[in-house]
Amino acid sequence: MEEIVVKVDGMMCGMCEAHVSDAVRKAVPGAKKVTASHKRGEVRFTLEETLDENALRQGIDQTGYTCLSITRGEPKKRGLFGFGR
Repeated sequence: MEEIVVKVDGMMCGMCEAHVSDAVRKAVPGAKKVTASHKRGEVRFTLEETLDENALRQGIDQTGYTCLSITRGEPKKRGLFGFGR
């Protein structure tokens, strides 16, 4: 399982976060725990299968936002109330 962090330009509010999250879910059907933050300018999700980066970039770009970068890594273990251990 990987954690994917996508830097996205153009998100300004909660509605933008919803649009980007929906675009990720459509472009990457296996995406889980999809969360977007306009303050951080990113969307995060976990994935158990291979990521099709082109489909992800196109899905985000087609919504009017810009995919700046995609980073992959191990999911961070979170303790009680979402704090790291």
